[in-house]
Amino acid sequence: MLGVTLTLLLSPLQAAKPVFENGQAQVVPAFSNSEEWIRERLWVETEFDSDKNGKRDRVHVDLTRQKQTETEGLKVPVIYESSPYFAGTGGGGEILWDVKHELGAEPPARTTRPNVPFNPNRLRISNSLVSTWVPRGFAVVHSEAPGTGLSQGSPTVGGDPERLAPKAVIDWLNGRVKGFTTIDGTTEIKATWCTGKVGMTGTSYNGTIPVAAATTGVQGLECIIPVAPNTSYYHYYRSNGLVRHPGGWLGEDIDSLYDFINSGDPAGRANSDKLYRDGEFVKGRDRITGDYNQFWAQRDLLKFAGNIKRAVLMAHAFNDWNVVPEHSVRISEAVRGKVPLVQYFHQGGHGGDPPMDLQNKWYTRFLYGIENGVEKGPKAFIVRERTPGAPRSGQAPTPYPDYPNPAASNVTFSLNKRGNGIGSLTLTPGPKQGQESLIDDVAFGAPALATATESQNRLIYATPELKESLHLSGTPRITIRMSSSAPAANLSVYLVQLPWTEGPVRTANLITRGWADPQNWKSLTKGGDFHSMERGNPLKPGEFVTLTFDLQPDDQVIPAGKRIGLMIMSSDRDFTIWPKAGTKLTVDLDATKITMPLVGGSAQVKKATGS
Repeated sequence: MLGVTLTLLLSPLQAAKPVFENGQAQVVPAFSNSEEWIRERLWVETEFDSDKNGKRDRVHVDLTRQKQTETEGLKVPVIYESSPYFAGTGGGGEILWDVKHELGAEPPARTTRPNVPFNPNRLRISNSLVSTWVPRGFAVVHSEAPGTGLSQGSPTVGGDPERLAPKAVIDWLNGRVKGFTTIDGTTEIKATWCTGKVGMTGTSYNGTIPVAAATTGVQGLECIIPVAPNTSYYHYYRSNGLVRHPGGWLGEDIDSLYDFINSGDPAGRANSDKLYRDGEFVKGRDRITGDYNQFWAQRDLLKFAGNIKRAVLMAHAFNDWNVVPEHSVRISEAVRGKVPLVQYFHQGGHGGDPPMDLQNKWYTRFLYGIENGVEKGPKAFIVRERTPGAPRSGQAPTPYPDYPNPAASNVTFSLNKRGNGIGSLTLTPGPKQGQESLIDDVAFGAPALATATESQNRLIYATPELKESLHLSGTPRITIRMSSSAPAANLSVYLVQLPWTEGPVRTANLITRGWADPQNWKSLTKGGDFHSMERGNPLKPGEFVTLTFDLQPDDQVIPAGKRIGLMIMSSDRDFTIWPKAGTKLTVDLDATKITMPLVGGSAQVKKATGS
């Protein structure tokens, strides 16, 4: 009960118990002496054989629990994190593809594939989470992903083993599968101290695994707190048919990530390389067209989202251009109304946990069953834009009824000519506007193009200067009718704040952005999640095609004094392949429109723009 303290007055003969105040688990002194904690390691047998050696893989697990689980019969739930990173990573720039080649051409081969050092004598996997949650009455469990560290098997980078490995650990915690004291032994170890209730968390790849585990429907996984999870490797390495790299990792692809995490026993690496990196990945990744296919479908958690049965506290940043925010939003949309769901967003970059009190209430509610109302309150918490002079961290999130904001409605803007300078973005289409063109040149990045007074390398269309702020909440969608002078072209679309100011490509300048392959125009007709198996076709030079696709989700307040600008360009030097300059894209202004979800709808736009 919220606001009520649940405690026991302890005498020397009474057992230590968890304590809850204001709906949150409290630090218990009897649980807080780290020298008394019980630490164990084991290998859990899974249901798969990822390295095809005829034996079920075992995954390496360690755990930390209170001494009272051994001495006083205390049973506790578990907070669990799994990762392919715990044993170390390798590569950096050496694992990346060369992006300087023509679209549709066979890319230059990656030439360096560094090996990650291997330490067979590691006694611990990780100490993350331990000091926070063990004193509060939770055990903490870590496991290494298949083919990494001291786990058997092969890295599959999004394959079924990454869903089934954490399932096996949760099954072990519930007594349904076997765990062993050594990697190849027969002496069992059991989790008799566990209540069977498990919550998972982690950031980035470590945040992907909780979602992956939840999609198995495994009994005992009661809640997850994924932070910046990658929920589709296609959407991580491609966008709407286009080869598009994660921000900060230009040239990364699924085989690069394989090399980055391949930290398992060196004796098995050549076999794993043959099976996956140099086998399945080569056949399926398709860096030439960027099209969706069965290889990518197998690594898309959305198709399994119907199996998610437990509570989801989803966390992401709207300025995360590594794992872009659609990864979280797409899963949230799939489970909304089916499970308890709260979304937490902030304006920073990759990572960023929800506030501690929100996490604590989530685990307390779903692992201990304390009715604290966390799932009945606001369904969204959003850290608002930082005001000038405010601290960069520690800003409390603003609660909202949901995300997207229920008060937002779609507003469609038309384009008026002069886009090589700055054309206008209006609610009412003007007289026939005709066509305008740009010339692809990857030498110019987005900031240079947005600040140029005139440029032949982009088109910009902007609203009047805002007299009042506008609050965008949701996913913008563009329909563009265009032609290309070449059979293949990159297409990149930005929503920006003008004037573009000095500084990083963050909230003060960037609203959101998106990318697409015009060759896939036949399947890009509605927007929404792109998972069409239809192949793209070469463009006929000069022939117009129409495509509709989504930009990345956002929630941003664009302040008075700014203009909202739609910038259309071709290659994006931070994300796409780098073809030679010269491809000409021509846009039919009369058949092109951008739709934005704005709080207050068109009425607020008219007030803000004075139109």
